[in-house]
Amino acid sequence: WDFLILFFCLPVVIFNEITKKRLLGDISCRIVPFMEVSSLGVTTFSLCALGIDRFHAATSPQASARPIEQCQSIIAKLAVIWVGSMTLSVPEILLWQLAQDTSPVSGMVTEYCTMKPSSNLPESVYSLVLTYQNARMWWYFGCYFCLPILFTVSCQLVTRRISGSEKKTECRGTKHSQCESHLNCTIIGLTIIYGLCTTPENICNIVVAYMSPDMSKQTLDLLNLINQFFLFFKCSVTPVLLLCLCRPLGQAFMDCCCCCCEGCSPDAASSEGSADSKLKTEMSSSIFFDKPRESPPPLLALGTPC
Repeated sequence: WDFLILFFCLPVVIFNEITKKRLLGDISCRIVPFMEVSSLGVTTFSLCALGIDRFHAATSPQASARPIEQCQSIIAKLAVIWVGSMTLSVPEILLWQLAQDTSPVSGMVTEYCTMKPSSNLPESVYSLVLTYQNARMWWYFGCYFCLPILFTVSCQLVTRRISGSEKKTECRGTKHSQCESHLNCTIIGLTIIYGLCTTPENICNIVVAYMSPDMSKQTLDLLNLINQFFLFFKCSVTPVLLLCLCRPLGQAFMDCCCCCCEGCSPDAASSEGSADSKLKTEMSSSIFFDKPRESPPPLLALGTPC
């Protein structure tokens, strides 16, 4: 979803700032806010899901032998996260519309997006959208800012407490403990980046909600532009941070880049084969799963007492 934001929303915003014309007209005025709010929802619910996964890893009775999660279960969780985020963002499509204004200095007609429900909507839908507009600031602050941060902090504190008490009673494997701490650092890093990038938007929303009559249109447009570019920055940094902190994912990305090079020699191919075999064992302890990097048990002959 971060890539969708960068490849679709970023060019539309830059084109509008340069030409003062809205690319794709009224469609972009509705789709861009919808995708941006959906991005906040996807990140929020993904962080919550990762926090739950870390908590289950710490509270599992046999954490060192926890099986890999099935692909169907992963797809179901991703579907809930994405569909739920897009469903909560549907009011953005009905809230925004295209407007035009004439510049008093140059006399040019400029196009911009305004937050105003269309009067052609049915009365029941119009009232719901109007209610969403009035509660939009606190909905942003509560759901897309406080929820992921508080959820992640709570899960990390509980996980660390449980892990600390378990270390006193039993000694876990060094590799498994390092993997657990590494995955926890990954989630904390993603949460910090998300919190830093969404803080200015929430501050601006609160300021605009209480001081908008005293602020000029140019100031409001500037604040909106700053909020959007903080979102673009978050979408740019998050994949890079994930590739750097999650070693199996970063190694897989580097292997894919090396495979695209034309100068791969046979020696490099053999080394890549060994790297791929090593990667397959490391991917079992990726950010979503917890399975130890252990060698498989030896095969026993049929008919033995074991």
